[in-house]
Amino acid sequence: MKRAVVMLTMACFLSLSGFAYTAQKGSWKGWVSDEKCGAANASAAKAECSKKCIEGGQKMVFVNDKDKSVLAITNPEALKGHEGHHIKVKGKVENGALTVESASMLKK
Repeated sequence: MKRAVVMLTMACFLSLSGFAYTAQKGSWKGWVSDEKCGAANASAAKAECSKKCIEGGQKMVFVNDKDKSVLAITNPEALKGHEGHHIKVKGKVENGALTVESASMLKK
C-alpha cells in the first residue's frame, strides 16, 4: 500500500512539472506571416500573399528561421507595417505565443 501511494505521488509530481513552463526571453529572426499559411508563406516570394491575408482578417504569426516553428503573436499591433517582412524580433515566448518588445527589418 505504501509503495502505491509513493508511486501515485511521483506520477502526480511528474505530470505537474510539465505545466511549470517559464517564459523564454530573447531575440529571433524570421518572417511575419498569416495564420492560414504559416511557414508556407515565410519567404520574400510570398510576402504579398501574407500581407493580403492579414489585411483580409487572418491572424498574424511569426515563423522562426531556425526551426520554422510558427508562433502566435500576443500583441500584433507591435508588428504593424511588417506584414510579410523578414525581421529580427525581441521579446518573450510563453506557451507557444510571442510577445513582441521590438522589431527591426533584416537586410536583404
